[in-house]
Amino acid sequence: MWDEAFPSFLIGLREGLEAGLIVSILVATLVRAGQKGRLPQVWTGVAAAVALSLSFGAVLTFTAANLSGHAQEAFGGVLSLIAVGFVTAMVFWMRRSARTLSADIKEKVQASLAMGAGALVLTSFLAVAREGLETSLFLWTNARTAGESTGPIIGAAVGLLLSVALCWGLYRRALKMNLTKFFTLTGAGLIVVAAGVLGYGLRDLQESGLVGGGSTYAFDLSGHLDASSWYATLVQGTLNLTVTMTVLQVVGYIAYLSIVMTLFIEGVRGGTAAPAAAPAAPAAAAAGKPDAEQAEPVRTGRPRWVLPTALVAVPVVVAGAVIAVSDGKQDSSATVAVSEKECGKGFGTPQPGQQVFQMHNSGDKVSEVYLVNPGTGAVYGEIEGLAPGTTRALTATIGSGDYAWRCVPTGGTTATSATVHVSGGAEVKAVKPVSEDDLKAPLDSYKDYVTKGLATLMTQTQKIQTDVHGGDLNAAKADWLTAHLQYASLGAAYGTFADLDKKIDGRADGYADKAQDPGFTGFLRLEYGLWHGQSAADLTPVADELAQNVAKLVHDFPTQDFDPGDLPLRAHEILENTLQFELTGDTDMGSGTNLATTQANLAGTQELLTLLQPLLDERDPQVLVRVNAGMKRVGDLVAAAHTADGWTPLDKLPDGTRRQLNGATGQLLEDLSPVPALLEIRKAA
Repeated sequence: MWDEAFPSFLIGLREGLEAGLIVSILVATLVRAGQKGRLPQVWTGVAAAVALSLSFGAVLTFTAANLSGHAQEAFGGVLSLIAVGFVTAMVFWMRRSARTLSADIKEKVQASLAMGAGALVLTSFLAVAREGLETSLFLWTNARTAGESTGPIIGAAVGLLLSVALCWGLYRRALKMNLTKFFTLTGAGLIVVAAGVLGYGLRDLQESGLVGGGSTYAFDLSGHLDASSWYATLVQGTLNLTVTMTVLQVVGYIAYLSIVMTLFIEGVRGGTAAPAAAPAAPAAAAAGKPDAEQAEPVRTGRPRWVLPTALVAVPVVVAGAVIAVSDGKQDSSATVAVSEKECGKGFGTPQPGQQVFQMHNSGDKVSEVYLVNPGTGAVYGEIEGLAPGTTRALTATIGSGDYAWRCVPTGGTTATSATVHVSGGAEVKAVKPVSEDDLKAPLDSYKDYVTKGLATLMTQTQKIQTDVHGGDLNAAKADWLTAHLQYASLGAAYGTFADLDKKIDGRADGYADKAQDPGFTGFLRLEYGLWHGQSAADLTPVADELAQNVAKLVHDFPTQDFDPGDLPLRAHEILENTLQFELTGDTDMGSGTNLATTQANLAGTQELLTLLQPLLDERDPQVLVRVNAGMKRVGDLVAAAHTADGWTPLDKLPDGTRRQLNGATGQLLEDLSPVPALLEIRKAA
């Protein structure tokens, strides 16, 4: 739990110490001025600030829980960004103010004494309310990030209690500490924590749909690191770094951390050290002041309890009203257990309409969870990779029909909850699950397509070999293009080709001397030599190795495993690679035929989509309508670059045409993005 508690502990300690120091200075100044009878006015302001902060936290918690799934993500993302802004401002403010805090507060107290009780209450209220509101917001953000509230609440409570003890020690002169150094160290720590909160907030905004790029990942280490391991949980809990992060998250994290930390460190270097425990000095000087010197409080006609009670009650009542209104709009989220033994525990009969379920993994294994129609297997909502002890929200629209939860723990036994029946709702669209058996026919057909294509490819590479051996490099250039396009049209099988793909068509990335490096082989190496004036003698071993590797692939392919789940993924990835490599010119080794390769990649994608069409039409027939229109747009732009003189190199395309091609390909990728999700092999059936 410490990994989830630590960020909240840090914010509780620092904010608590800031507020505590201010209160200590207020109290010490009053005691020293002989105004001890006016201390209740300070505590009234403090109590009102605490009530406001707790009420603010309650409003955040209960209203957010009643929002729809997308609204929750948007709400959490926006508030995360606000929290980052508050914490950043607080860190820099305290860095500047730590050395003069005591004098500033004493000056405000003296002014408040002259203005009366209201000014003193307001001074203490504003001093504490700012820290309290920041603490509530940051604590709520941390609890949302962690997926549960126990750890963050315990961490914040421990931090606040420790800050109270430190302030009391400073007040009684039982403790000395260099507050400037303390706020510098904790400020640096909070900047790191805030960078993580920023990344998490950006991800929330992407998942809500307010910000794009939600499927553009900077890295995905889920296949190499266990997200539920102690070290991954520790890093995620303290730094908000996860095994999978989008480009926007990483850019935001790095940019914030580098800029803010640099400014913070430069500011620290430019300052001077403050004396230890400087803000506590007035409190220490006032500790021995006799009560006889204190003035009597000013009495008024109303009872003393009226103002404190009103100041504390007003924010509580307002918060209760806001929560009550919110509750009337939509039912609260239900918490549903996910495990082999408790699958669906807490699931009652839901009302029709959009619902938010808080899925809590109460088991000891990472689990997938699906909301299904137990009779048909249709999926209404799902969460993958839910780690033990964590909670994530699942939003689903409930209509008339039967519903149950299906829990699929990794390495465990699949469990299904009791079925509930909902009536009175509209018809709700569900995802028809796909099994390995469903993909068997398209997979077998694609294997046949690849097998025939490889046989043709072997004949074509042997012809290149003959051209080079005979010294006819012009014929080798023409035959190279034919063979290379044939290979590119088999794009959906690249993952099955394993190491042979790199040998047959490996890029030159990382090879300093392309012509001489033995690791650079295959079609692109041969292209480099043919279009850079290398002799037939130099290219003979390159052509021989290419023909040998293709022959080996023809021999090995029938016995290689082809994961059925790769087919839907490759429908998107072929053109994703095209946009990344072909349309940037990264793979042009001199022939200027990257647009020809793009056309071959389109043909390979079209072949795959034709095989998957029956499955896609069953689930969402509009997907292929959009995709086919996009394929035509990109295909027409590419075909226009093929003239009687050959293919137009990328760098010769007009800037406007190239932007149009990149834009059309990017839109096509967006249109293709639902395919992997629609045809994902689910264990819910």
